[in-house]
Amino acid sequence: MEAIGQIIDPLSGYIRPITALIPEPVENIGVSLLGDKCYDTLIRKVDFVSSPDCVALAISRALGLGIVGMSSIVKVPQILKLVSSRSADGLSLVSFVLETIGYFISLSYGFRMNFPFTTFGETALIGIQNFVICFLILQYSGKKTLAALFFAAISSFVYILVDPTNAGYISDQQMTLLQGLTIPLSLFSKIPQVLTNYKNKSTGQLSAFSVINYLAGSLARVFTTFQEVNDPIILSSFVGATILNAILAIQLVLYWSNSTKPVSAEKKKK
Repeated sequence: MEAIGQIIDPLSGYIRPITALIPEPVENIGVSLLGDKCYDTLIRKVDFVSSPDCVALAISRALGLGIVGMSSIVKVPQILKLVSSRSADGLSLVSFVLETIGYFISLSYGFRMNFPFTTFGETALIGIQNFVICFLILQYSGKKTLAALFFAAISSFVYILVDPTNAGYISDQQMTLLQGLTIPLSLFSKIPQVLTNYKNKSTGQLSAFSVINYLAGSLARVFTTFQEVNDPIILSSFVGATILNAILAIQLVLYWSNSTKPVSAEKKKK
């Protein structure tokens, strides 16, 4: 934090006249993200030395926004790869289904606990993309009826968890218990894909872009959760996810030369 202050402090006299011209609508967004005290310190006064807590909060919020932004496209390459190849070779349906359930539980938990959207917003975007991937895997595996049932089941599951009408389907206490279950769920969701990669000695149709961005996002999320949300359950789930995302990234490197060969074709040769 001191290093940031040392870099910006000599420039503060030049920056203040610029920040004074920030339009009110933009300023309101900044205040809503940082709070009036930290916005005044960091933006109006351009003081990055006297309040390290505000600097840490600003970094955390920036990372959170970056994660939410990246999450809007993080699985798109995987979806495009599936659609273009019309093949689900090397992809573990179990992994994606478990991961999807975990994301929607975390989304519902964050929503119902009134956490800042920047600390859980990506769960909605990635969850929806995962949902599409699961649907495509079933479609390209010739299981169209199961794909329709999956669509209906997940939609009902999310509605019950979020409970927009406050019907009391699941209490906050039960929601906390479910969130605790996302830790083993998150860990187990990655294991089938890791084992599939190891068995095939290939990552098949797994998107390198998605895996690398997943790893970067989970690392950043560990920081934002530690900084903004005093919840060891959430923090533990992101730490576990980071470890397994790192394993998937390592497999991408190890099996890179094998991943250009369709897994099904390799099996036919054998």
